[in-house]
Amino acid sequence: MAASWLAGAIFYEIYPQSFYDTNGDGIGDINGIIEKLDYIRSLGCNALWLNPCFDSPFKDAGYDVRDYKLVAPRYGTNNDLYRLFGEAHKRGVRVLLDLVPGHTSEEHPWFRESQRAERGEYSDRYIWTDFCFERATGLNFVGGESERSGVYVLNFFKCQPALNYGFLHPSEPWQIPTDHPAAVATREAMKNVMRFWLDHGCDGFRVDMAESLVKFDDPERSGTGAVWRDVRAMLDAEYPEAALIAEWSNAPLAISCGFDAAFCLNDPWTGYPSLMRDYKLVHPDGTDNSYFRREGDGDIRRFLKPYLEQYEATKHKGYISLITCNHDTVRPSWNLDTRELKLAYAFLFTMPGVPFLYYGDEIGMRYQELPSKEGGYFRTGSRTPMQWDGGRNLGFSGGCPDSLYLPVDPAPDAPTVAAQEADPEALLHTVRALLALRTERPELRENANLEIVHAEKGEAFVYRRGGLLLALNPSGAPASAPVHAEGMKTIYAIGGGRAETGKLTLEAQSFVVLA
Repeated sequence: MAASWLAGAIFYEIYPQSFYDTNGDGIGDINGIIEKLDYIRSLGCNALWLNPCFDSPFKDAGYDVRDYKLVAPRYGTNNDLYRLFGEAHKRGVRVLLDLVPGHTSEEHPWFRESQRAERGEYSDRYIWTDFCFERATGLNFVGGESERSGVYVLNFFKCQPALNYGFLHPSEPWQIPTDHPAAVATREAMKNVMRFWLDHGCDGFRVDMAESLVKFDDPERSGTGAVWRDVRAMLDAEYPEAALIAEWSNAPLAISCGFDAAFCLNDPWTGYPSLMRDYKLVHPDGTDNSYFRREGDGDIRRFLKPYLEQYEATKHKGYISLITCNHDTVRPSWNLDTRELKLAYAFLFTMPGVPFLYYGDEIGMRYQELPSKEGGYFRTGSRTPMQWDGGRNLGFSGGCPDSLYLPVDPAPDAPTVAAQEADPEALLHTVRALLALRTERPELRENANLEIVHAEKGEAFVYRRGGLLLALNPSGAPASAPVHAEGMKTIYAIGGGRAETGKLTLEAQSFVVLA
């Protein structure tokens, strides 16, 4: 691992277009993030992850990059972003940018050059077949839009042609090996993008679709891993405190490839969905067995089994990042009420790794049913404007409501920061207390000290972090665990519990930390 500061990092994810609008055009901007840095710091967060803020046609919300070294004008200027780095650092806050290395926009100058019929510097920097009717078997592709004879491979949406890092086992004349000069040039160009932003004050990158670089016959991602290990060597030599965090649900593999951390995402095999999102997307009959549902029939072991396998493989090498939500995930308030959210966050923020809080989750912002915006589809409902107060557009923007990037929550009881500041029982204060606890107690920042003490369905879940004993009961009835906690004192609680001889009993919907 390179970035030593990650050991104490607590991240706040910001979707820039939806955070705070300072010029009244209905779109959040970098100056808005700067104005809210003190608020972010007040939460207990000391690091930021910004979703893409580079120049883009915004067919996929900025994940279709047109210029890696230019801030999108709708957010401001490069100088605004440089100022954000500086203002954040004054407050002890690190800033990660979102790197999209697997593809560009179809409007990127590199791709425009690759579309030409005549050969040139960029002809092999994207993946093309050799003939207009030659299909790229096993890959999504587009044809009929270029003067060049061939079809080009996509990395995700149609607007995202895949950059060419080579094929691990080339089997067609148009497939180049990973050591081909064009594949090496692609890798070096991405390293230069990283250098550009690091030189201007960026602290590292969250990497989009990190496993998607080298194509075909690579189940262990050895080709892609070699690319990232080469990038890691550059960072270690030139930017030893730069952090690299992967969008990659296989943490052991990502960390072995040079990443400092990887997300535990909403993919079913991670166990993460069983905590808060085990609902109709999984069960057609509409049942919800999420562990943190009061009336659910959840089982913490569904999360623990896959999580612990990855944790044991990485705890001395890197971090697993648990998230409240992100820009790709339905907000947890969709099916959890305030008490349930408090307990879910208590668990997420007291586990090992590097936690991420998604903007607005600290006040329980609601998921909105909305038409797709900029490739968001169902995810659009988790990308609505931050709700600051009860004023115009809930404090997000002074512009006309019909100019907003997305509409704000129309409900009369829409949660806002201002309203929750005034309510000592509000979710916002619980988030602050939990993050303060994590910051104050070194046991919670240590990565390699998790012990599962008791985990049985229908009973209190108990785990140890160093000298702290933590117990959780999300159900609507009291629950016990056969645990010796006599003589220990409660240092934090949601609800309550009591220690008896050989038994720890928690009230309904409770969480306690004992020392």
